[in-house]
Amino acid sequence: MLEPLDGTLFGPGQPCFGCGPDHPIGFHLRFTRDGDAVVARFTPGTQYQGPPGIMHGGLVTTLADEAAAWAVLASSEKFGFTASLDSRFKKPVRIGVELVARAWVVKATSRVMTVAVEISQREELCFTAELKFALLDQQGAETLLQGPLPPSWQRFCR
Repeated sequence: MLEPLDGTLFGPGQPCFGCGPDHPIGFHLRFTRDGDAVVARFTPGTQYQGPPGIMHGGLVTTLADEAAAWAVLASSEKFGFTASLDSRFKKPVRIGVELVARAWVVKATSRVMTVAVEISQREELCFTAELKFALLDQQGAETLLQGPLPPSWQRFCR
């Protein structure tokens, strides 16, 4: 079973905004397993707001994308690249209030995984999304990245 479910899995200095433990302004997300889902708890600070007191919608979507990526990784031990995202904002995500991001795989093939995400605050659903992730082999990942895949990522290719 893949552990830990955070950016340290990819080695030191990895640049991810969502999970990179050393990213200077990132979310530093860590996930736990809850049945077939992965879950992260996060309290957005004022640096993540758009309108006063509300988390910027693009950053809410970033958080959902990160949760979905970890659902793919936790369920398959493969790294996926976001191919599509369909989302709905149900309520504003408030600054300074802990949120819970939950993601789980709803459909999987050898090349594509579909993931559902829910983000809640105070047990109220604020955001939902469905994302599709492409699972690439090393050559496909390097083509997408336009350069070599970091050695610590190679084991997560399809």
